[in-house]
Amino acid sequence: MPIDVESKLLIVDDLPENLLALEALIRGPGRAVYRAASAEEALALLLDHEFALAILDVQMPGMNGFELAELMRGTERTRHIPIIFVTAAGRDSNYAFQGYESGAVDFLYKPLDPHAVTGKVNVFVDLHCHRKALRHERDALAVANQKQEELVQQLRHTQHELERAVRMRDDFMSMVSHELRTPLNTLYLEAQLRQVQVSRGKLESFAADRLPAMIERDQRQIRNMVRLIDDMLDVTRLRRDALSIQPKPVDLAALARAVVEGLRQQAEAAGSPIALEAPRELHGVWDEFRIEQVLTNLLTNALRYGGGKPVEMMLYERVGTAHITVRDQGIGIAPEDQERIFEQFERTDHSRKHAPGLGLGLYITRKIVGLHGGRIEVESRPGEGSLFHVELPMEAAAKTATQVRA
Repeated sequence: MPIDVESKLLIVDDLPENLLALEALIRGPGRAVYRAASAEEALALLLDHEFALAILDVQMPGMNGFELAELMRGTERTRHIPIIFVTAAGRDSNYAFQGYESGAVDFLYKPLDPHAVTGKVNVFVDLHCHRKALRHERDALAVANQKQEELVQQLRHTQHELERAVRMRDDFMSMVSHELRTPLNTLYLEAQLRQVQVSRGKLESFAADRLPAMIERDQRQIRNMVRLIDDMLDVTRLRRDALSIQPKPVDLAALARAVVEGLRQQAEAAGSPIALEAPRELHGVWDEFRIEQVLTNLLTNALRYGGGKPVEMMLYERVGTAHITVRDQGIGIAPEDQERIFEQFERTDHSRKHAPGLGLGLYITRKIVGLHGGRIEVESRPGEGSLFHVELPMEAAAKTATQVRA
């Protein structure tokens, strides 16, 4: 793209009439002519401007043209400025040699030939314009290369994210298949066993005193499958920004007691009794179903990884905020994993060895807490258990997932 380049020309002569005459010959469109009556004035101008050409009179009182040229060549800022000497000394070869030694690129001889002056100046002005244009193109190319490199990095990042998404999808399908197969297999084996017992006439297994335990086993497996399906549906809603909350008055203390009671048999099976410390009532405005999910997810998580030791849940209100804490005494979480466990499908290597799961519970929990305008944190050390802490405003406005994107 063409650019406008102003060429600055410096003329130095101790005689004002010579400066006027020389300026009249070299001025033109796109040129700015600066005059200096001495070498000292010229040096001051050289500090403030970038010149395309310097035309120096050789014979000046004080510092002459040759000395000024040597100073210019000794400074990085002015070293590359082309210098033309103006002299009335004729074409003496020794004189010219001294000039070229001082850094001259050409000579003009008095009386000045207008055609020679304009021709030589035009050459150097054109060279300066070309250098400027090349520098501009080089800078533009450098910027373009930088943008291209940034684009390449973005594409690589996008490719990495796409590959990660594909791996997550495959892992998700594998986990779902595995997790659903466990309760389904259990139900299937139970059904086969009962069919064999019926075919052999062994009906004592279906006695009234045994039916409640049998039904409870079936319900437990069905609840596990329903929970897996609910988690998958919630993740789908979150991805579509369609998960919403419907706040209404709720007694959080009563809800917590109901959740603990609902998990009583699971806690007994895990050998981890749940101790609840809560006020008689703790009223607020929340989505009861979603907060129940939060309590259930946190307690189930504690039972899975609690190492068969007691689990403690505490509820209290402080400065207009409801606080929920769930503490276990299990395997704990390494510091580097404490943020990652709140992402979808993320589980620590240690947790995979202790209990099955999709790695969705804490992800959904954090989203629900965020929809209520609250926050969730974890404090933990490996081998020393974990403490999950939830803070909820006493009144949550209705929100959708679009307002709490991670």
